Amino acid sequence: MTTPDHPDHPDLPRASASSPPSLTRSPFESDSFTSATFVTVGSGPALALAAVWLVTRVGMLALLASDSLGIGGVGHEVQLLYRHWYGLLADGTFPLSDPTWQYPPGAGLVIMAPGLLMPWLGYTQAFVVLTLLADAAVTLGLAVADRSRLTHGAWYWVCALPLLLHLPLARYDVQATALAVLALLLFKGRSPAAHRLGGALAGLGALVKVWPALALIGTPRGRTTREAWTAAAVTAATLLAVLALFFSGSLGFLRQQGSRGVQVESLGGTALALGHAAGLWPGTAEIRYGAYEYVGPYVSTLGHLFLLLTVAAVLWLVLWRLRATRWSEATPLDAALAAVLLLTVTSRVISPQYLIWLLGLAAVCLTSRRTVMRPVALLLLPAAALSSLAYPVLYAEVVTGAPAGLAVMVLRNGLLLAAAAVAAHRLWRATVAPVRE
Repeated sequence: MTTPDHPDHPDLPRASASSPPSLTRSPFESDSFTSATFVTVGSGPALALAAVWLVTRVGMLALLASDSLGIGGVGHEVQLLYRHWYGLLADGTFPLSDPTWQYPPGAGLVIMAPGLLMPWLGYTQAFVVLTLLADAAVTLGLAVADRSRLTHGAWYWVCALPLLLHLPLARYDVQATALAVLALLLFKGRSPAAHRLGGALAGLGALVKVWPALALIGTPRGRTTREAWTAAAVTAATLLAVLALFFSGSLGFLRQQGSRGVQVESLGGTALALGHAAGLWPGTAEIRYGAYEYVGPYVSTLGHLFLLLTVAAVLWLVLWRLRATRWSEATPLDAALAAVLLLTVTSRVISPQYLIWLLGLAAVCLTSRRTVMRPVALLLLPAAALSSLAYPVLYAEVVTGAPAGLAVMVLRNGLLLAAAAVAAHRLWRATVAPVRE
């Protein structure tokens, strides 16, 4: 059974002014939650949004300037690693001999972009400026989407991102998130040109960090999917051909990515840490591929198990896509968040910057009153705060498996696992499960 490309889904009837509010529905699904609990974006509150963005981002910049929380050195990745890669890319080659290069070739464009500002700024300063511009683009896109409805996606993004402290300014994940967020916002429109542009952004994002391709998974069947998916494929193929023409080793990242082990911050890593704390597993943590990974017995088996879980998550997403019969404007947004959550919790690696992706996708969901992901968005807030405790504040305790570090990881990964389960359940119930009369 297929559905129209843009089905007409009228909103649920609103209660009259004299009607008492419903006491049977979840507060997360009520209009009063979306309109009264959060500030809405309009001509007046837009100034408040801008002020909060400015204050919080100045605070993040101050933290980055001192860079002394916990183990410190959050900015070293930009100052040393990205800057080193920039020199190699400027010479026309990807860093094939560097095991820490694990990114698709489009990432090279982001790494090289600060060179546009380097006549006036140093590399690190230019990178941070471009990251803030991407952050501002996300905020503006979400604010525009919020303006015509009683929604709060922009406020969620502006207030949630600082929970990760200064980390977002020192990784290129904000740029990748911007591509996915803007693509999803374009999919909400009815214009074929918007769908094609959204597909192009998703295709570009896929070559920058792979996961933005999941923005395409929830597009309505029919013309929208054809337009978006075709544009994504053409954009990705064209860019890949151009990069292969001008740079050597554009696909070298596949070798390093396939060799990754079980990172200490992943769900598998938490299981090993619990086993070590109980005296059941004798392994240790070592730096491999630019991150701390566990080495010892059963690590390889556990890594293969999580690969199988990732395959199972992909198969579930394919099944959902085939079985879904109901689409609303929120479905592409909700599906993208559910998909990225499922692939995150089944990954052998859960770096703290992954929360940037999830917060951005949750913010997009909250631009629609039809979303079913409000509880998921709420779960991600404490998960983000705990991620900051894990890195950089308590990272030494996390690596050594000390009680404080282990407790933080159990709580953070438990929240992510719960968010993934809730997201998958609510997406299925909203689009596949029979509607109860």
